[in-house]
Amino acid sequence: MPEHTTPELPTDARPTVFRHATVVTVDAQRRVLQNADVLVIGTDIAAIGTGLAVPDGTFEIDATGGIVMPGMIDTHRHMWQTAMRGYGADWTLTQYFVWYYLEHGKSFRPEDVYAGNRLSALDAIDAGVTTTVDWSHGLRTIEHGEAALEALRASSGRFVLAYGNIFAGPWEWSADPDVVNFLKKNNTGAEDLKFQLAFDVTGDPAFPERAAFEAARELGLPVTTHAGVWGATNDDGIRLMHENGFMTPETVYVHAATLTDDSYQRIAATGGSVSLSTESELSCGQGYPPSWILRQHGIPVSLSVDTSVWFSSDLFSAMRSTLGADRGWEHMRAHEKGDTVTHSHLRAEHVVDWATRGGAESLGMGSIVGSLEVGKRADIVLIKNDASPTMYPILNPSGHIALQAGRGDVHTVMVNGVIAKYDGRLLGDELSSVKKQVESTVEYLQGELGEPAWTQGMNPDAPEAKMLDNPYTYTQYKDSSTHQADAERADAEA
Repeated sequence: MPEHTTPELPTDARPTVFRHATVVTVDAQRRVLQNADVLVIGTDIAAIGTGLAVPDGTFEIDATGGIVMPGMIDTHRHMWQTAMRGYGADWTLTQYFVWYYLEHGKSFRPEDVYAGNRLSALDAIDAGVTTTVDWSHGLRTIEHGEAALEALRASSGRFVLAYGNIFAGPWEWSADPDVVNFLKKNNTGAEDLKFQLAFDVTGDPAFPERAAFEAARELGLPVTTHAGVWGATNDDGIRLMHENGFMTPETVYVHAATLTDDSYQRIAATGGSVSLSTESELSCGQGYPPSWILRQHGIPVSLSVDTSVWFSSDLFSAMRSTLGADRGWEHMRAHEKGDTVTHSHLRAEHVVDWATRGGAESLGMGSIVGSLEVGKRADIVLIKNDASPTMYPILNPSGHIALQAGRGDVHTVMVNGVIAKYDGRLLGDELSSVKKQVESTVEYLQGELGEPAWTQGMNPDAPEAKMLDNPYTYTQYKDSSTHQADAERADAEA
């Protein structure tokens, strides 16, 4: 076979135009434009239309037979874990908690966090994800935090560093002067690098997490939190956040899968959003993906991949699994009542919106990214693969994005007007060096754990006892709801 060669790209700041595309704008009108062009000048989208006149010397990308769409936005990805891609394919949530929270998470060095973040950043761009929230809850020292940040700065893409530390109480690490200084120094308001605080709320009536919320408020940072996770974070945590005034429109609730109507109403009333990680929720046991009830309450939604220790690391899979889970739920409920579903409430254009504009809005970035509109930043993805029958014919563009296309069909990725992937290939030579860094991390972890523990961790035995309590080593508080439900089940079976 002939060697694949990437056409020479402009090295200067010339304008770029995508020609003759199906343009899925994901704007408020959800416009889909046929045989249209998108012109980029500098960092911005300068024009969208048919037969655009362009400046002399403009670099032209033939998008015929392809779809041009906004760059996708992942609102919850544990990037530091990417060096262990696929290791936990057969895990449950309990086994994830045991491996990372209780046993081996502390083995990661700063350089291992760096390697995971670098690989994950390349992975995101390759799949058309131009903005990623690095839900970085393995930052047990400031050196780990600095390594995470250095990796993001060395990578193409927009990032939000959600700073966290699962090995210490949020009230402890958020008050650490080194952490506070790190966040103050680096949170400069740059469009391509923002910050959140990432921590969970156990529901302890003493509400020790109050100090972390106060720190976030003092620093002017939003909070992202795993909420509605069976056995770990449930309604009591939401109630405490609400009663103490810490639920804001900027708050992102990840999963939100085991909450009651009371909690959903509190989220809706305070304007927060939910990050769905549908593959994760279906596989792990956080609870059934709650897209159906979020729709009922009018809660804004974004999508995320969670961790590639288990799951796909692209939002095509997230869109596909979310449609399947939501529709499956509707069919099951209808069949239980002797009814049938005649119209799907969740449609392809909805999950495309959640993967783009929904993510931008949840991160407070809706004015600059998330849709293709003149004046917004040029974070653009071209889906085009002339060598694949999967990309022909394109009859329903949103349906094609959500249910037909994949990362292998991502032809071009542009971030802030700069091309990062072209003709199906990542640009630059970073991948080879990142592979070496990841190889070093894997060899280190294998040596640190020893071969028996490494192999056993990948193929865990069934636990001798159920893990019904929260996994946080920094607190003795136990959520009684799981034990109560287990006792009620036992009584019913007796």
